[in-house]
Amino acid sequence: MSAVSRWAAPPRPVWEEPPSRAGLAGKGIVLAGACLAVLFPLWIVVVTSLSTPETISRAGGLVVVPRDITFVAYQELLGGGQVQRAALVSLGVTAVGTLFSMTVSVLCAYGLSRPGSLGHRWLLMTLLATMFFGAGLIPTYLLVQALGLTDTYLALILPSAVSVFNILVLRAFFMNISPELIDSARIDGAGEVRILWRIVMPLSRAVLAVISLFYAVGYWSAWFNASIYLTDQDMMPLQNVMIQIVQKQEPPTGLGQMIKTNQLSPLSVQMAVMVLALVPVAVASPFVQKHFRKGMLTGAVKG
Repeated sequence: MSAVSRWAAPPRPVWEEPPSRAGLAGKGIVLAGACLAVLFPLWIVVVTSLSTPETISRAGGLVVVPRDITFVAYQELLGGGQVQRAALVSLGVTAVGTLFSMTVSVLCAYGLSRPGSLGHRWLLMTLLATMFFGAGLIPTYLLVQALGLTDTYLALILPSAVSVFNILVLRAFFMNISPELIDSARIDGAGEVRILWRIVMPLSRAVLAVISLFYAVGYWSAWFNASIYLTDQDMMPLQNVMIQIVQKQEPPTGLGQMIKTNQLSPLSVQMAVMVLALVPVAVASPFVQKHFRKGMLTGAVKG
């Protein structure tokens, strides 16, 4: 055996080799196809919402190629009435609910991340048990009814205010923070609240941004709680109004006359409501996207 073969490095696995030109081209085609599969339906929804009744009639339904663009559907929906009120309800519930959920989750996760905190093991086991066992819909409804939360906005926040998974992610992230840094703050006389506010939270901006987006999207997209806890139509959030419009084929108040006179198509109204429901998430996601990898992966190192 020669000296060259004796000291030669072992062959690397195939997945560690640099990709070939054919591999790079295949990846590009797959990614382009995935993007097209996501963006094409959105394109159809947006174009249809901006189309006139004549264009929708010629297309036989959903419109792919834009012609005779009009913003009448958005002007009527945002000009007041049921949809605008529902959008304001959803924005308010999302803002208040996200703030409340993050406050409870951060405080709970920080307490569970401190090894010497009182009863943190029993509390952790209790939280983990709720991930696998639940009381069910009927006991939950009876509890909400007994607390007097039916037909109140609190019924849209409190029953789903805390996610145990999000608490565990925050806890794991907090446990990765250097104990020496926290001990030095205690030596300087800082209490737990000040340590959390001045040290732990600034170092956890990535995971806080990700978890905040999770909670916000959950509140914005929620419809089930409103459907079983609310009976007042004026209190319904945007998602429930959108379901009513799409399923029942009924236009919001004030649009019926325009549809009867063929100034507006029911399909364009439905698509416009869908676009309005997607806009807040689409606007917020790019600002949090850069934190996703760091926030989720770093928070999942320890359990």
